Amino acid sequence: MSADNILKKIKEKDIEYVDLRFTDPRGKLQHVTQDLATVDEDMLNNGIFFDGSSIAGWKAINESDMILKPDLSNCFVDPFFTHNTLVLFCDVMDPISKTYYERDPRSTAKKAEEYLKKTKIGDKAYFGPEPEFFVFDDVRFTNEMNKTGFEVDSVEGPYNTGKKYDNGNMGHRPKIKGGYFPVPPVDGSQDLRSECLKAMKDMGVKVEKHHHEVAPSQHELGTLFNTLVNQGDSMQIYKYAVHNVAHSFGKTATFMPKPVKNDNGSGMHIHQSIFKGNTPLFAGDKYAGLSDECLYYIGGIIKHARALNAFSNASTNSYKRLIPGFEAPVLLAYSSRNRSASCRIPFSTSKKR
Repeated sequence: MSADNILKKIKEKDIEYVDLRFTDPRGKLQHVTQDLATVDEDMLNNGIFFDGSSIAGWKAINESDMILKPDLSNCFVDPFFTHNTLVLFCDVMDPISKTYYERDPRSTAKKAEEYLKKTKIGDKAYFGPEPEFFVFDDVRFTNEMNKTGFEVDSVEGPYNTGKKYDNGNMGHRPKIKGGYFPVPPVDGSQDLRSECLKAMKDMGVKVEKHHHEVAPSQHELGTLFNTLVNQGDSMQIYKYAVHNVAHSFGKTATFMPKPVKNDNGSGMHIHQSIFKGNTPLFAGDKYAGLSDECLYYIGGIIKHARALNAFSNASTNSYKRLIPGFEAPVLLAYSSRNRSASCRIPFSTSKKR
């Protein structure tokens, strides 16, 4: 879309504010809200200045000026705000060179897509992430001079079988590792997940499904695969929807890898493929129906696994998930259908795989 199209949409939707959003190096979504009086064609095309030194891991105080440049190809009205607010994702630009900032995740994704085309290996890379998350009723933690600790609580937790509730303990809850696909009342978050999916759809994400995950209090929403930048935006919308819907239900959601001991943790499996035109380059006649290109691709992931871990397993808690017996990979290996492999090749009968 052009700036003119955005301005027309602002008028059609009775928009009062425009929210500019970007992602910091930790993957956290940040935003600044502009009053409509500041929004014109020049601002939409050239962006606004902001303080890059206040974002962890970015600029020093003596070089803090940076540009938030809106991506006009996509926008949506935020369903959680009281006032009509149009949201635009932004790229972070250097104000002097006017180039993408090398520490901006979204800009890095754009460079990766451009690089793929330059290699002439393929035209598009598709990604289908499957983020898992927990929903709790109460989260408390402390780190004081005289004490440290944390505690999470959920009505679904098997640790609450003997707890007294004002309206009685109904007893319907998943057992340890028993949360995969039960119907309500054992699955107590059907409506919450449906609201998450609806909110995501309202914000332009192509959704597929939702379900309870293996651990009590653990869930997953399904989205359609997409290209890297678009899917990155969708994942930020995914997390934003989950956190805000859970909050509206009086609960709290977390994508922390291992919040509960002795049960499955949360990961994010990512389906990946490269196409050249309409041809899937990963399909072939090698192991598990793969092509040489796909086997090389897997080899690259394994070769660079330690470096990738800086992003895919960025915290100490990440490694508490990677232990045997909890459906998490512990060895660098690829395997057909085996869900414990770090690179899993799912079974498929589709010619478009």
